[in-house]
Amino acid sequence: MNKEFLIQVHNRVKPYIHKTPVLSSQLINEITGCSVFFKCENFQKMGAFKMRGAANAILNLSEVDRKKGVVTHSSGNFAQALSLAANKIGIEAYIVMPENAPQVKKNAVKGYKGHIIESESTATAREQMAEKVKKETGATFIHPSNNDDVIHGQGTAAIELLDEHPELDYIFTPVGGGGLIAGTALAAKYFSNNCKVVGGEPKNADDAYRSLKAGKIQLNNNGATTIADGLRTFLGDRNFPIIKEHVNSIIRVEEHEIIEAMKLIWERMKIVIEPSSAVAFAALIKDKEDYKNKSVGIIISGGNVDVTNLPF
Repeated sequence: MNKEFLIQVHNRVKPYIHKTPVLSSQLINEITGCSVFFKCENFQKMGAFKMRGAANAILNLSEVDRKKGVVTHSSGNFAQALSLAANKIGIEAYIVMPENAPQVKKNAVKGYKGHIIESESTATAREQMAEKVKKETGATFIHPSNNDDVIHGQGTAAIELLDEHPELDYIFTPVGGGGLIAGTALAAKYFSNNCKVVGGEPKNADDAYRSLKAGKIQLNNNGATTIADGLRTFLGDRNFPIIKEHVNSIIRVEEHEIIEAMKLIWERMKIVIEPSSAVAFAALIKDKEDYKNKSVGIIISGGNVDVTNLPF
């Protein structure tokens, strides 16, 4: 792993992604006491950063493997990302989704020509169904976050952010499955002058925070509920070592703090972001005294939110 390797990753995915804008707000700078730069992956194709990792993972397959397609289990953004990336590259995508996944998410996957296979909603059922589809089709399984190619692809958002703002002292990202923060940490290592990476996590689903404290992967209990539903997943053996070595800290936020951060972005920047994205900004607001007068990047991870059901 080196800088040249990550440049190759970025060049590989460029034809399949948007270079998303970096926005700022004078009022938000005043509220936080620092200079904040938002990397707006809510404007990414299919509305989230996950398009980057999905495209990289598919493009790294051999021609023989590509022809057999790809399979994943996801009820959210990665389901859409892998479907769209596969469609753009011209291969089949098989998406295992829990039977109780929102119809709007299923419709999005179908719109990107993904083949939906429903399973029970437990993690075990989803994994078993994905394995069954893999055996039946010969498709390559691509994990939404615990996959090296996915991690490296997700890091390209931070590469672009640092290219525009090399002076950043910190980059904040939300933490769910760990792919985005691990990729961001690698980008910060190779493309910055000592920029530190900080994670934001819902207190109701704080497995990554506890994992860093314990030095080994911790899970959430099945009853973990948070408005940031995209962050209920847990870390994996590919991304956790990167996080453990290169992530500075993880800040836990309450549900009302997530909603307030989401609302503030909507009011002041006129953009809609999903609750999972707001977690990183909420983390900065919560501990803003620690970042006074610093230059801070925040990766807005996505904008796929049900606008008929906003929490404010």
